[in-house]
Amino acid sequence: MTMKGQLAKGTFKITKLILRQDRFKIIVWLAGILFTTLATALAYPPLYKTDEDVQAIALTLQNPAMVAMLGPGYPPEDYNTAVIFGHEMLLFTVVAVAVMNILMVGKTMRQDEDEGRIELVRSLPVGRLAYLNAAALEVFLVNGLLALLTGFGLGALDISGMDWESSFLYGCVFGAFGLAFASVTALFAQLMETTRAATMFSFAFLIVAYIIRAAGDVSNEMVSMISPLGWAVRTEVFYSNDWRPVIFALVFAAAAGVLAFYLNNIRDMGTGFLPERKGRSRASRFLQTLPGFVVRLERTQIVSWGIGVFLLGASYGSIVNDLETYLQELDYLQDFLNADSGNSLLEQFLGLVLAILSLIGSVPTVIVLFKLKSEEQKNRMEPFYSRPVSRYRMMAAFFGTAVGVSVLMQAMAALGLWSALYATMEEPLAAVDLFRSAFVYLPALWALAGAAVLIIGFFPKAANLLWLYLVYCFFVLYLKDLLDLPEWLTRLSVFEHIPDTLKENIDWLSLTVLTAIAAVAAAAGDRLQAEGSGRLNIFRCAGSAGHRKGAGTICAGWEKGKLPGPYGFRAVSPFSYMKSLLDASQFTHGAGG
Repeated sequence: MTMKGQLAKGTFKITKLILRQDRFKIIVWLAGILFTTLATALAYPPLYKTDEDVQAIALTLQNPAMVAMLGPGYPPEDYNTAVIFGHEMLLFTVVAVAVMNILMVGKTMRQDEDEGRIELVRSLPVGRLAYLNAAALEVFLVNGLLALLTGFGLGALDISGMDWESSFLYGCVFGAFGLAFASVTALFAQLMETTRAATMFSFAFLIVAYIIRAAGDVSNEMVSMISPLGWAVRTEVFYSNDWRPVIFALVFAAAAGVLAFYLNNIRDMGTGFLPERKGRSRASRFLQTLPGFVVRLERTQIVSWGIGVFLLGASYGSIVNDLETYLQELDYLQDFLNADSGNSLLEQFLGLVLAILSLIGSVPTVIVLFKLKSEEQKNRMEPFYSRPVSRYRMMAAFFGTAVGVSVLMQAMAALGLWSALYATMEEPLAAVDLFRSAFVYLPALWALAGAAVLIIGFFPKAANLLWLYLVYCFFVLYLKDLLDLPEWLTRLSVFEHIPDTLKENIDWLSLTVLTAIAAVAAAAGDRLQAEGSGRLNIFRCAGSAGHRKGAGTICAGWEKGKLPGPYGFRAVSPFSYMKSLLDASQFTHGAGG
């Protein structure tokens, strides 16, 4: 076998292994993106029934604030339903595809290395680049499948203006730019020493790319062309169908990918070319407490999400003044906002914005709690539990931090929205009213936090179900009126039980019930987690003794008949051995011994 073949030996077997491990996440991501794209495409023709509706939204999309958010527009007379759909949906969906690729590549190319999985793989008869090849092949398959399914789906809808070429270009934009951001993440995975650093810099690249594109689209097109997202919006899907940006994205992805492969080949395991800076030699008093430890652990996430929510609130607030001039003219928006309710459309629009920002703010609230699950999986909590620190106190520290994060996110959302309103409107909404309307959503966020604690305590592997529920809440919030969903279906969303204080009085009973549900769920989850009912170490070692209740056994899949070793275990192939290890909910280096 040639040297090149030796480096890639075992690639396809490892690819099957990685796909099996990530199959649920891949299905959820692809289903979510496809459903959102196709459902939205179907919803657009009924929204723009007349030429007046089309021209009204076309003029709105020329607004600098809308250009900054969605990209440059086209001559108003050239707009139709398909062009409006492409203009409004393409950029945000590309961002969602980029997020999918960043998380997927960060996990396979850096997290698996940090947790020792790649080291174990390399101890088997595989090539040095086999795991990286497998990760790259997974990314290529996922993005290629997304491009094909999107193209076929849009083409099959047979909507006016969406021909097959335009539909496949729309899908290819997803695939090409998904590969571009995947390659950037793979590059950062080689430069940084930890998964957190690689993922953080990848998301920073995405945010900077969005900001550069926004600034360039408003002021100077050449500046926008620096950003990959600037290329994406210049495909002009459903208008002129320019394929050149797709080619640019593929060339960029190939160049970044080749560089990532080269750096991986010359890099030592567990290292990075840009070492992390050293921390303080002594911990502060606050850091020596459990809440201080949790805040320090989540500091980067909290700051990043806080800034993001503030900027998103400001971006919504910056267009409110212009929206007020045409809201009365769009029939579909009056249906969407229920114009006959007796409240101004502006107040209803702000209420919708606050609901959206609150839903986004729930994401970091849940992330804080699921961090405990992640740290326990990696056995990083054992030093705490070996000391006089109970699981009740640890969970309480994480839950308290999550509650604090929920308050911070709502405050940042209201502050960003009010700051933009104050700068652009002659008579902005009172800050007290806006902050009250934001904080009234806190019980909903606390209910989600309580659900997260209950999942951690009862069934940690069901964590993805909570993310699916959040997606459902987004769906209900955006489409409940347009699709005329039945009330029982919409009431399944916790956010539907929150009153909009800009147009109605506070329903204290609903808020009290939600808060009580959050407290009960958190208490039950804390009790289960402390007693070991939901411990992550659900596999028990054959022949092991002295199992300590609540602590679990770090066996990572040492089940009789699966792994080679003592106690009469039968020998199996190396890849079956790896498969059983990666299937376990917890992994340690000692499991391979």
